[in-house]
Amino acid sequence: MSRPADVPTEARVRRVMDQYMTECQDNGTRPSVLALATKLGLSNTTFRRHFADLAKEISAVRSNPEPAAAAEKHPSPYEILAARNAKLRRTNRSLTENLRFAAAQIQHLAVDNARLREALEDSTKVTRIDRTGRPGH
Repeated sequence: MSRPADVPTEARVRRVMDQYMTECQDNGTRPSVLALATKLGLSNTTFRRHFADLAKEISAVRSNPEPAAAAEKHPSPYEILAARNAKLRRTNRSLTENLRFAAAQIQHLAVDNARLREALEDSTKVTRIDRTGRPGH
């Protein structure tokens, strides 16, 4: 059996929660109950058990988009350019990977083709005439 957790007062939890919510708003991140519980040195379950109303408050803020973010529908030209650049980088990385894969497949097929030609020539007892060594060609 584990020892009971030292549960902080509601006033302390409210103070830490307000600081955490301000941090989240400044950073542009969504708050989480688990992160707040960790800041207080509590497990998620213990926090939810003792501070259910605060957990619901955080969950409501987390699930609803920020009004400031909703008003900011039009990104700046720099943000548009940065987003396009990031998308182009992802696409370029993907295409480079596909090109490497295709080159490896072609190499594999060339090796297979050479082996099959050798097997065919051996099975039919046909000698191959090398065209590169003939003059005039």
